[in-house]
Amino acid sequence: MIKILFVCHGNICRSTMAQFVMQDLVNRYGYSEHFYIDSKATSTEELGNGPHRGTVRKMNEMGIPIISHRATQIKPSDYDNFDYIIGMDRWNYKNMMRVFGDDTLGKVSLLLDFAGREGEEIADPWYTHNFDETYDDVLEGCEGLIRYLREMGEV
Repeated sequence: MIKILFVCHGNICRSTMAQFVMQDLVNRYGYSEHFYIDSKATSTEELGNGPHRGTVRKMNEMGIPIISHRATQIKPSDYDNFDYIIGMDRWNYKNMMRVFGDDTLGKVSLLLDFAGREGEEIADPWYTHNFDETYDDVLEGCEGLIRYLREMGEV
């Protein structure tokens, strides 16, 4: 079982979008039995809240199922419980490393790294209000992650 954790600041926009998109992709490719996919926040600001209405709107527009979700925060044990811990931007990466201490097993990355866009960030639609652009980047990153996992022989 491949365990993936997507992480953003509040866990209501980008990381939930990545969770929903990745789950949809693995379902469509017939890989769902090989994956556990979740998302969490680095902050406490949105804890307990559901996905942002802009994320929900975009998922509905794209025909991607909304998974029942409430924002939760990362904790140190997540490092041991997940194989891939994927942040949306460098600020999230920095905050994840504060929680995890280090990344001796190389589990922590940015989503667009898997799309060949190392170090690039997924813009936060909370501030940009552009859920379309965020979706395009999330989809590109998730498709890149699937390609990577295929190349590594994990699926």
